Amino acid sequence: MKNPNVETLWTHLHWLTVLAEQGSFTRAAERLDVSKAAMSQKIKEIETLAGVPLVQRTTRSVRLTDAGLRLVEELRQPFAQIKQSFSGICDSTGPLRGSVRVTAPVAFARQQLVPRITGFLLANPEVRVQLEVSDRLVSLTGEGFDLAIRHSDHLPDTHVAWRLCPTATLAVASADYVQRQGMPVSPADLQRHQCLYYPRSSEPPSWSFVTKQAAQGKTEKIRVPVSGPFATNNSESIRDAAAEGLGIALLPDFSAQQALADGRLIEVLPAWRPIDAFADSLYVVRPYAPQVSRVVAEFSRYLRGAFAEGFSPTGR
Repeated sequence: MKNPNVETLWTHLHWLTVLAEQGSFTRAAERLDVSKAAMSQKIKEIETLAGVPLVQRTTRSVRLTDAGLRLVEELRQPFAQIKQSFSGICDSTGPLRGSVRVTAPVAFARQQLVPRITGFLLANPEVRVQLEVSDRLVSLTGEGFDLAIRHSDHLPDTHVAWRLCPTATLAVASADYVQRQGMPVSPADLQRHQCLYYPRSSEPPSWSFVTKQAAQGKTEKIRVPVSGPFATNNSESIRDAAAEGLGIALLPDFSAQQALADGRLIEVLPAWRPIDAFADSLYVVRPYAPQVSRVVAEFSRYLRGAFAEGFSPTGR
């Protein structure tokens, strides 16, 4: 076979790099907004022209061969430069346009983020935001996200992060539960209460507290083993179970706020501050790059301004 004309292979080469990032034909096809059959055909064509296998296929995923990995690695920087150059031209004049892929935690996205995204899109009708709502910590670069909202105190050094706002953890219960079981006076009292918790490890669950005075410089801290009938990794589910009177829960303030405002929940142990349950801040994070598109930069700036004064019960 004669050597292929590389000028006819730009699409094939680009699709191969996306396949390498996504790790499956299905996800790569979704990322490119094409059919899985079209994706598979392009890869077969470039393998035929190359004369060597580039992809190892299995029933669940794909892996690149050594030749495929070498080719993708050599293509990474040129394609990034092409994307950056084209974005710069598109961004330089006219109204804000383009797309932003964002990932955010479920409870925060539903209660606080979506209402604010609406305002940004109404003001910028040529912008498209694709939001993935998930409590899973995704790989921004590997899965093609421009930005992430992270409720975490541990952020990767390879990313750029801005603090959106501080958050607090609250101990809450329904008024009905407190009436039936009594109001705890100190964290030690929780050992006789039903507690609703995140299953964070194989170790028995426990909650830690400091007094409000300790938070201001003193050192009184207490750790209490807890138990209860319900555990889940979603704060909205814990909130709803607590509002139904099932027990006492620790919740991030943005998840508890509306239920506190409408009386479905009340705060317990107000003289104590829960620690080590949830992070103390929310951040907007992006992968490091010398330049980013105008739409990503403006959307990030908008979010920082929208949350500068914290949360509201309505999310607006």
